[in-house]
Amino acid sequence: MPDAEVFVLRPIRPADDAAMAAIIRAVMTEHGASGAGFAIHDAEVDHMSAAYRGDRARYFVVEHGGTVLGGGGFAPLAGPDADRTTCELRKMYFRPEARGKGLGRNLLALLLDEMRQAGFRRCYLETFRTMQQAQKLYRAAGFRPQCSAEGATGHHGCDTFYAMVL
Repeated sequence: MPDAEVFVLRPIRPADDAAMAAIIRAVMTEHGASGAGFAIHDAEVDHMSAAYRGDRARYFVVEHGGTVLGGGGFAPLAGPDADRTTCELRKMYFRPEARGKGLGRNLLALLLDEMRQAGFRRCYLETFRTMQQAQKLYRAAGFRPQCSAEGATGHHGCDTFYAMVL
């Protein structure tokens, strides 16, 4: 009999877009990050598989029993003064039943390896003060807090920023 706790980390597919959009919207709303200036309003939310195609962008989902439970990705940091060696960790969210199982840690480790393979030397991320468990994960992985935002993400609602050397 197969193990009931088998989780699969895999690249996102177009068939996953609706599930991931629903997860992003639910988690951001749960944390009070649904107003203007938050990623919940990004056009890519409904088309994550298309938005993260290419050799310098990736998005992975966590699946269990055929159900997408969460995901996360990265792409080059946008903005006129962003350098080509810095990427941004983007839209890493999990449904409540997937939390506390080490899935975020495993996904983040995979993403950091993929960032290095894509030629990035530094990773930046933005989050919100209410997302304490996510911040704990980022700090444990080696991200360090910084005082201000970078790039042109369009997420002026975010109030907490981290970066790490890859």
